[in-house]
Amino acid sequence: MSEIKNDLKYSSEHEWVKIEGDDVAIGITDHAQDSLGEIVFVELPKVGDVLEKSSIFGAVESTKSVSDLYSPIAGVVTEVNSSVESEPEIINSSPYDNGWMIKINPENIDDLDTLLDSKGYKDLVDGK
Repeated sequence: MSEIKNDLKYSSEHEWVKIEGDDVAIGITDHAQDSLGEIVFVELPKVGDVLEKSSIFGAVESTKSVSDLYSPIAGVVTEVNSSVESEPEIINSSPYDNGWMIKINPENIDDLDTLLDSKGYKDLVDGK
């Protein structure tokens, strides 16, 4: 069973969000990386890019498929995890910690209220 952390918010597209000071970190969930299989390439935005809620901000390529990444909230990219660009397999081994993808400064922090909590995400994954 995939790990679902209680202190994160989740999107229905299988991204997670964690508040870190004025910014939020974003990555893909354990369920998503497990479904994708071995991740071999990650395409991420640049610092300063402006993201709209639900807009595509990059892609993850695995040995099985290519999947778009969707921004769970609107904001400006403040940091990109270059480690996952050079070693994308980090996402498979540590999706919630070392495998974070980007940090953004949210346009509206209330957007987080539209995301799923851990129970809501578990229900989504379980098909409830």
